[in-house]
Amino acid sequence: MGSYFLKKTVAGQFHFNLRASNNEVILTSESYTSKQSATAGIESVRTNSALDSRYEKRTSTPKAPSLGSPYFVLKAANGEVIGTSEMYSSEQARDRGIAACKKEGPSSPTSDQT
Repeated sequence: MGSYFLKKTVAGQFHFNLRASNNEVILTSESYTSKQSATAGIESVRTNSALDSRYEKRTSTPKAPSLGSPYFVLKAANGEVIGTSEMYSSEQARDRGIAACKKEGPSSPTSDQT
């Protein structure tokens, strides 16, 4: 089973990563000014990650270091980006990342490392 890892940054902000059961990062959040906001972000991923319509497949701009790599973002119902994936080597790998996010996102526990 995957897990959400909630952390506090050196700058005092909060963010989380959703990790798959193999410990690979599937999704990374933005930085939040409060722990409460980051926790709400995790709940939003739990709610939205099962829905195909919340995923937007993208390709990075073609410059170093990503050189036009496929990735995805997960959006809330209001269109705000909740999390961003890593850069993938192929569209197929990105699609497997989305499948992993759909599987792990709704029910993974949170590991509070703040």
